[in-house]
Amino acid sequence: MANTKSAQKNIRKATKRTVANKAVKSRLKTLSKSTAAAVKSGDAAKVAELSAKTASAYDKAIKTGVIHKNKANRVKSKLAKSAVAAK
Repeated sequence: MANTKSAQKNIRKATKRTVANKAVKSRLKTLSKSTAAAVKSGDAAKVAELSAKTASAYDKAIKTGVIHKNKANRVKSKLAKSAVAAK
């Protein structure tokens, strides 16, 4: 257990941040899966809409520091390629 008040506070902050980051990561995974399902179904309009939402969510995750920018760019590139292939 932490000995100082500041260490205790840091533990509380880390716990809150962990919960928030898990929520963001879960949302990213859900969006990616739904985009992949739309690509599989071949609905071009839905793919375009979902890929834009997913890319935006990844950009926000980069901005808040939840994921690394290179990972987000890699995922967004893969999404864009699959969206073009769906058309």
